[in-house]
Amino acid sequence: MVTLELPAAGAEAAETKEPDSAASATEFGESFSHSSSSAEENQYDNMQSTVKVPDASSKWHAKARAFAGVGFMVSVGYMDPGNWATDLAAGAKYGYTLLTVVLASSLIAMFLQSLALKLGVATDRDLAQACRHAYRPAVSRTLCCLLMWCDVFLRVLMELAIAATDLAELIGSATALYLLFRIPIWAGVLITGVDVLLILMFSGRSMRIIEAIVFLMVALIAACFAVQLAAVQPNWSDVGRGFIPSGQIVTDPDVLYLAIGIMGATVMPHNLFLHSSSIQTRAYPRDDKGRAMAVRYGRIDVMFALLCAFYVNAAILILSAAAFHYSANPNKDITDITEAYKLLTSATGQRGAEILFGISLLASGQSSSITGTLSGQIVMGGFVNMRIKPWQRRLITRSIAMIPAAIVAAVSGNKGAGQLLVLSQVILSLTLTFAVVPLVHITSTRAKMGRFVNNWVVTIIAAAIATIIGGLNFFLVIQAIRSA
Repeated sequence: MVTLELPAAGAEAAETKEPDSAASATEFGESFSHSSSSAEENQYDNMQSTVKVPDASSKWHAKARAFAGVGFMVSVGYMDPGNWATDLAAGAKYGYTLLTVVLASSLIAMFLQSLALKLGVATDRDLAQACRHAYRPAVSRTLCCLLMWCDVFLRVLMELAIAATDLAELIGSATALYLLFRIPIWAGVLITGVDVLLILMFSGRSMRIIEAIVFLMVALIAACFAVQLAAVQPNWSDVGRGFIPSGQIVTDPDVLYLAIGIMGATVMPHNLFLHSSSIQTRAYPRDDKGRAMAVRYGRIDVMFALLCAFYVNAAILILSAAAFHYSANPNKDITDITEAYKLLTSATGQRGAEILFGISLLASGQSSSITGTLSGQIVMGGFVNMRIKPWQRRLITRSIAMIPAAIVAAVSGNKGAGQLLVLSQVILSLTLTFAVVPLVHITSTRAKMGRFVNNWVVTIIAAAIATIIGGLNFFLVIQAIRSA
């Protein structure tokens, strides 16, 4: 009998032994490992179980406070600068018609984040670690080889997705700095890249500090849009009708294209890795009762946070529709953040509207850059289990996106930066399916999840969502290639 590495979660205890015939396959699989140790490193630099959780006898609101914060870390990925371009274009061109797509995308995001949360709680692993273990079984040499290549393929795609996410956030923050202070885009990219690293450095080992910074930025974004919506005074009856599904979404190819763009920009692959890891910073009891509590209050936290993200995305679309589509002098061809910024004051008649727009864009880019960098750290450490210092890992993650973004911005200016932002969203659309499918597969496997395995209803819904996302994003990529 060959004893394999003991998993962290009790639900996987049954997997600790394999037949003798698997021995050579185990050795073959282990030869690909980048770590000489079987022990796994927590991707939050020893922050696992550092946030105290009250015992089961405590009041519900005390337990809810303990889990609050993780959801907002996740939510900023759903309101990052990549979402702004699609929401602005949708509102300017089609008014409130696509609000129903924003709502549907937010509901899908809540469902998928609940699965990611449950995976982290049930297995004590993030999604990257779970993929590395799930697709390196000791079954046979041939099957092990095939699944090892699957693991490598997932690594490459997820690193690409993180780079694309970081790219969008860097470009968004740099654009905000240009709009507010006329700092060149290339310089803004470098400033954003460095300041996020400084924030993460000074936050030390306290997850609560990082969460507080992100929460304050989300609150700033929400407040800015509340003021801007009050300035444009949309027709709220028309806004309400925008949440009723319209046949135009599926019959008009142009509307469908934008609808897919909204969904592709809203449901972000890196958030699935971030959520499954960050929930483990809570010091809940690692038994069935404690895990059930973590899932329950973790869901409440992420649902509330994603409702805030839904509000921001809907607010961007409503602002664009009211200011550009339904205004006295309609301008329905707004496709660029810079263009929207320049036209906002004349469209609303309110001085300072464009400044609030720029401030909220900067807060969006900065907050999502923080969580994007942490996500890159999780993916790199989880798939490869590399033993490098945290600051080195963060520097590598940031540089992958910062260097090409600065070069393109310096050479091509604002136009090149805008094209790079669009490219990042196409890459994210392409890679999303490859994060969702392993998530659905692993959370539907009893040997991995134990009592927290998906029931058949959840499995069917999850599989349907994965299929729909895959099909829609494939269509989006094909359309983008044709347009190019």
